[in-house]
Amino acid sequence: MTETWQISEEQSGLRLDVFLQEQLEDVTRSHIRKWIDDQDVLVNGKGQKAGYKLKKGDEILLEEPDPEPLMSADPEPMDLQIVYEDEDVAIVNKPQGMVVHPSAGHPNGTLVNGLMYHFQGRLSAINGVLRPGIVHRIDKDTSGLLVICKSDRAHQALSDRLKDHDITRRYQALVLGNLKEDEGTVDLPIGRASEDRKKMAIVRGGRRAVTHYRVLERFGALTFVELTLETGRTHQIRVHMKSLQHPVLGDPLYGPSQLPSDAARLLSSVKDQLGNGQFLHAKVLGFVHPVTGEYMEWESPLPENFRTVLESLRERALNR
Repeated sequence: MTETWQISEEQSGLRLDVFLQEQLEDVTRSHIRKWIDDQDVLVNGKGQKAGYKLKKGDEILLEEPDPEPLMSADPEPMDLQIVYEDEDVAIVNKPQGMVVHPSAGHPNGTLVNGLMYHFQGRLSAINGVLRPGIVHRIDKDTSGLLVICKSDRAHQALSDRLKDHDITRRYQALVLGNLKEDEGTVDLPIGRASEDRKKMAIVRGGRRAVTHYRVLERFGALTFVELTLETGRTHQIRVHMKSLQHPVLGDPLYGPSQLPSDAARLLSSVKDQLGNGQFLHAKVLGFVHPVTGEYMEWESPLPENFRTVLESLRERALNR
């Protein structure tokens, strides 16, 4: 992989390693340090130390070396909900609680393990042995639609469309509090949080992130919203809603440790449906098919617990 950046005035003064950590959300700090030390990262054509302070106009080039896989994904039989499939792509409805691809903490039981079994290895190889067919991800505790690529030609085309923000991705969520505006846009840069590397945050020099939101229903202490992604950063919706002081209900990283009292009262009759994950669902996915050129769009119903909570909120609103 080759990546290039030119430093803006806003990014001037950042350390080289910090800048790269903000741009490469899925890469560990140790990997970035190794690339810098091995001079896989060049600033204005020269190697620099990790602590080099960037200047406006600096040009950074990353030539990522070929990875040495530490493990491979093993096929596992599991009950997958395949919404659509052809020779090049498939659309999967991922349940809440399922991790998308194997990692050190999740070596098996992931969506990729199930895909390997279901498609008998007929998945694109562009993202390597741990992420075959994976073009984009959704969080473990987010449910909803994902596109899977079965051919390399489809994978490359859809990756390019993602970079060009040319894929429709609409989510629905329950968020805490009563959003002031009926609709709006959050345009704030996101990068790795300095105090907790498991979290993302609004950071100076982070990658541009744009989320459009629209209120669907109001319940006083909770709001049902539709969220459309213009970009696709890690934890984007969750971080942006927290920045508005309306975190996603049940968000274990960005929400409060305890429900506000007014929200707790509203949800008192459906406590058993709250579970351990956020109320965030990837509902609509659409794109121009990378081979046929036809625009296609899919919609996924809300999970049962999400629907139950919504129905309870609506009933309470009617009986007020």
